[in-house]
Amino acid sequence: MLTQRLSPTPRGARLARHLALAQLDAWGIPHGTDTADAVAVIVAELAANAVTHGRVPGRDFELRLALLVGSVRIEVADTRAERWPPGPRDVREPAPLADVGRGLVLVDALADRWEVVDREPPGKTVRAEVDLPPSRPR
Repeated sequence: MLTQRLSPTPRGARLARHLALAQLDAWGIPHGTDTADAVAVIVAELAANAVTHGRVPGRDFELRLALLVGSVRIEVADTRAERWPPGPRDVREPAPLADVGRGLVLVDALADRWEVVDREPPGKTVRAEVDLPPSRPR
């Protein structure tokens, strides 16, 4: 399992993606596979959302990655309790020329399951899972 607190900055969001890819590689899920690519995009989008919409000055966001039986779980938590993203059934396609609104559309398309849950202390966690290919040894 990987657990890392990161600064709520664009640099912290980039680092989250790099850490996730390194951890996947250590677990035997190499760069360039469908699973690694999906996890990288999901981590990048959730970290960017934590930095952009969940930022509380002086408080970090947290990345957690876990290798489960049959899937990889991604969790990105921030401390902003009053501002929640839409859940899986509430994500809407943005207008064609909109500047924002595609992050959770990508998460919804790439994750096999995802949800938004309360976090203790105050805040929220977006949790997503990407299933491993059936041929991968468990």
